[in-house]
Amino acid sequence: MKLKKLLALTLAAAMTLSLAACGGKETDTTAASDNTDTTQTEASTETDDTEQQDTGAASGEALTYASITLGESYKDITTTIKFIHHKTDREEDGTIPAMIEKFNEMYPNITVETEGITDYQEDALLRLSAGDWGDVMFIPAVDQAELPTYFVPYGTLEEMAELINFEDQWKADGMCYGIGYMGNAQGLLYNKKVFEEAGITTLPKTPDEFIAALKQIKENTDAIPLYTNYAAGWTMGGQWDAFLGAITTGDETWLNQKFVHTAEPFADNGDGTGAYALYKILYDAVAEGLIEDDYTTTDWEGCKGMINNGEIGCMVLGSWAIAQMKAAGDNPDDIGYMPFPITVNGKQYATAGPDYCYGINVNASDENKAAAMVFVKWLVEESGWCDFEGGYPISKTAPTSFVFDGVEIVKNLTSLEGEEDFMNEMNAESELSFNAGGDIKVQRIVEAAATGAKNYDDIMAEWTQAWNDAQDELEIEVLY
Repeated sequence: MKLKKLLALTLAAAMTLSLAACGGKETDTTAASDNTDTTQTEASTETDDTEQQDTGAASGEALTYASITLGESYKDITTTIKFIHHKTDREEDGTIPAMIEKFNEMYPNITVETEGITDYQEDALLRLSAGDWGDVMFIPAVDQAELPTYFVPYGTLEEMAELINFEDQWKADGMCYGIGYMGNAQGLLYNKKVFEEAGITTLPKTPDEFIAALKQIKENTDAIPLYTNYAAGWTMGGQWDAFLGAITTGDETWLNQKFVHTAEPFADNGDGTGAYALYKILYDAVAEGLIEDDYTTTDWEGCKGMINNGEIGCMVLGSWAIAQMKAAGDNPDDIGYMPFPITVNGKQYATAGPDYCYGINVNASDENKAAAMVFVKWLVEESGWCDFEGGYPISKTAPTSFVFDGVEIVKNLTSLEGEEDFMNEMNAESELSFNAGGDIKVQRIVEAAATGAKNYDDIMAEWTQAWNDAQDELEIEVLY
């Protein structure tokens, strides 16, 4: 079991949640996302012995996100801070340097050094364990209980809930330790013109309607109905797993509170809902030839221009991908975003959660902590980065252009007290790794459907057996 857990933690370090693509290659996660509790990393840090000084906005005032008034607080600080991140694309295209230049118009004496890292999850975890990473980072997959060891709290969950969305994504002891740089909603990207040419007048709301729509695209256009992005890997488990929970059940407690205690989580509900219906959409689309001709040769970078110019009907990706697809060709207005085609009691749902979240080094000097907090607040409230990426809003005060009609936004509630590690342990023991790098299991669905080697119900039976065996091994009580 220890070996399995180590493997799962390694996989989780490379997961995607539903997150913005790293240099156009992979997200995060995570997603990072509100989908699962985060995994544990064993690491230690050394205390910074730098002489501390009071750099508060007012004498004696504690450093919190809410206490900072941008343009007024900490104006006298002169220091250099370092920010490590996964957005190599935005480093290369000048977006991040331009933001820092704008930040320095307000805070000219805070120098911000940045480093974009391609293999971010693994590298960030290694740097975190070594304690030598700088002042601001995107929080990698660490256990919530470890947050105070590594990061500065922004404030209580109650006060942060007044200022940002998803304040409880990285929480410990009633405090908020992470703030998203952008939010992600979960749905499907589609080409409006392709749908129109196919004769689809109403967006599909059920699995049957969705498969019927894909057939219309195949029959009436030259576009690939559903592009799987199989070869990329992270676009499999990282994207399809993101719909588990509230989106497919209508129950915000299902994913992180009930799933581990459910005897048959992959059973057919008989009404086109739940985990069974979710993955069956993919199986049926592949089995009926509604995907690319050769799924092994899909091209992540190439698909962006393909959907922009009408060669692809739709793709399963988080809303973070909207901006990339719009920018990939001459037809940005043809790119649309729709809810996942499952309806529960007459409603369609979408979860929304943060992408990577800013964390501030607890071992930085007081001066650098304050400068880092100012920088993070400016990024969230003034930079416009979230909106530029097409993200679901993080700040509750900054303007946003995000629109997602016809869907109720929900969240997957976090685990119950005392059960924070249950999902991580079940993922490791079952080796299914939901929302934790479980790309292979979803790729196997594509392979089985394409070759006819295994029917869908057999796959679900295998998953159920693995889940039940894990429950027995971990002595997790079955309640549902």
